[in-house]
Amino acid sequence: MERVLIFDDDADILEVCTIVLKTHGFEVITEKNCEDILAKIDLYTPDVLLMDNKIPPLGGIQACRTVRASIAHAGLPIVFFSANQDVARLAKEAGADHFIEKPFDLDALISVLHSAITAGATSH
Repeated sequence: MERVLIFDDDADILEVCTIVLKTHGFEVITEKNCEDILAKIDLYTPDVLLMDNKIPPLGGIQACRTVRASIAHAGLPIVFFSANQDVARLAKEAGADHFIEKPFDLDALISVLHSAITAGATSH
């Protein structure tokens, strides 16, 4: 079972994502902030991160950069998501592998997570 760690401070998004992803066979862990992000990754050992742009306290870009700078987690697949229309540029700036714009189609979310996990598995 593939494990998704979602960082978003919007309770509604976390609830919808959890329900949909569990229905599609994912194990889902949610966090409302990215404080101590590397410790959380160590604790949960996710297969992929789903990272909101506006996640306290660091913000998604800095949180992604923190993960990328970590030797232990540099290769962890990250899907960046945001309501910002410039999400592609933000994801690139963050060092994320994939991105999806909010509001998103739930099938597109499933697809991008599978793509990220598959690409991540082949790059290790």
